[in-house]
Amino acid sequence: MSGDAAPLPTRAAISAAVDPLGWRLVLGRLITHVPVASLREAAQVATVAAAVDAHGHLGADLHEHLTVLYLHTRAVGAVTERDLRLAATLTATLAEHGHVTVPGAPAAVPQTLEIAIDALDIPLIRPFWQAVTGYVDDPAPPDLPAGALLDPLRRGPAIWFQQMDAPRPQRNRIHVDVDVPPEAAAGRIEAALAAGGTLVHAGAAPAFWVLADPEGNEACICTWQGRD
Repeated sequence: MSGDAAPLPTRAAISAAVDPLGWRLVLGRLITHVPVASLREAAQVATVAAAVDAHGHLGADLHEHLTVLYLHTRAVGAVTERDLRLAATLTATLAEHGHVTVPGAPAAVPQTLEIAIDALDIPLIRPFWQAVTGYVDDPAPPDLPAGALLDPLRRGPAIWFQQMDAPRPQRNRIHVDVDVPPEAAAGRIEAALAAGGTLVHAGAAPAFWVLADPEGNEACICTWQGRD
């Protein structure tokens, strides 16, 4: 049986396997940062990594100071056993070329943004958001509800739709979810509170905490924990 056909590992098992390698599980993908000294070196890192990935599981963003690598199995929208093996191989191969995989730095924590839109009639409003953003359908969006919309180049935040049962005029109906590694959540929450925010709800922690700005607009700090 291939790695992609096998049962999916739990989020806890994924984290235990990749955290020591400098990767982090964030919204259904493995992410690592590889520090570099130039954009040319960033491209070299991506070239080395791409030579290891024979199945199209890898994505990369290049910056002048780091290469960001992403791993997940696109066909199922999740991290599989094959991805865990690939993360280990990539880490070892990059080390052979003098590069390290690290889980980010305080100024650049691996994270993913989502925009959640509450709606009474999701099929009615979804085409508008797809048209105005130019986003595309994804049959298996990583760790997102069915019907989520994604930037075709993965530049912007994912957009997903949350079913409402009745109108809710007393609070905002669009909020931002910020997905971070578990160890980064407390610091992000403390910073938000110090900046004038309030903690609205922590009952679902550590999956997510709901925060609000001084005018009541909400955002969530999210992690993979508490979701298996």
